Amino acid sequence: MGETLTLAATDGQATGRGGDPSSPLALRGLTVSYGEKPALFSVDATFPAGAMSAIIGPNGAGKSTLLKASLGLIARVSGQVTVFGQPMEAARDRIAYVPQRASVDWDFPTTVLDVVLMGRYRKLGLFGRVSRAERALATGALARVGMEGFADRQIGQLSGGQQQRVFLARALAQEADLYLLDEPFAGVDAATERAIIDVLKDLKAQGKSVIAVHHDLSTVTAYFDHVFLVNVRAMAEGPVATTFTPAALAETYGGRLAATQLADLALTTG
Repeated sequence: MGETLTLAATDGQATGRGGDPSSPLALRGLTVSYGEKPALFSVDATFPAGAMSAIIGPNGAGKSTLLKASLGLIARVSGQVTVFGQPMEAARDRIAYVPQRASVDWDFPTTVLDVVLMGRYRKLGLFGRVSRAERALATGALARVGMEGFADRQIGQLSGGQQQRVFLARALAQEADLYLLDEPFAGVDAATERAIIDVLKDLKAQGKSVIAVHHDLSTVTAYFDHVFLVNVRAMAEGPVATTFTPAALAETYGGRLAATQLADLALTTG
């Protein structure tokens, strides 16, 4: 249905071995190119375990590309990607991915419960029998995002915020250790945003790792512990308290971030 998560290695891409075992996601020299133009160039990053991490940068900076290339959804020119110290291909069972809502075919004829059960296919196998226990787990995931009453609804009949909750429930059903989300708050209502952040913070409290592409600079300090700033190249990385600064943002965004926005962020971060 729409974008499918496939973690197999693509031709020509390097896989890392012996990476940092404490990091849920570590990148070394990640380079991705669309034609002759690099979307990412020699990016290094080490995301901390058990934390809420934000990937931020201007439009076209390579934020979504970073996630997709890490997962093997698009080819990378060069670079290494490790998950908890293992090559990506060896750790795929530990990862759940929530794509951008706009990339999904919402006209696909399937129910909400069936979408969430897709999160169990890796453990069940494509033709594995869905047991009562698996259905109970999927129903529980829907309850965690406030969508238990919509199990039989066709996915295309939901609002944008409801669709995003369902895809988060699918990720929860995977029972992963690392959750990668591509702009999970884009285009959702305030109630859905609060529901999503509550679930993500609960995952963090359970020792899980969350990495999200994020666009709303005003909520970074409230939502995240760690931040990675990117604009084709890695610009800055570290704890939000010391890294998410007006100076780092000005360097990352350049003229695309208004002086008034920087002044407002200086008040909230200082």
